Amino acid sequence: MTAMDTTGTTDTADALIADARVRIDALDEQIIALVRERTAVSAVVQQARISAGGRRVSLSRENEILGHYRAELGKPGTALAMTLLELSRGRL
Repeated sequence: MTAMDTTGTTDTADALIADARVRIDALDEQIIALVRERTAVSAVVQQARISAGGRRVSLSRENEILGHYRAELGKPGTALAMTLLELSRGRL
């Protein structure tokens, strides 16, 4: 039998939770790094598009991205994609 702490969780559960939180924190750091990288790549695309006489934002491309995230993650994926697009557009 495992010992229970005052909150009713076991020592094993506490250890699992602590380990999972460390992993989540590491994943969050990777996600943040990837978002920063995506933003930088998007800036290159925007500059190239503007230099070629085009618009800064491609609505058809943004719709593709929204559809992809929605297909992969459901309705919350759309919100996530919108946030990524907003971050990637920079200041309009």
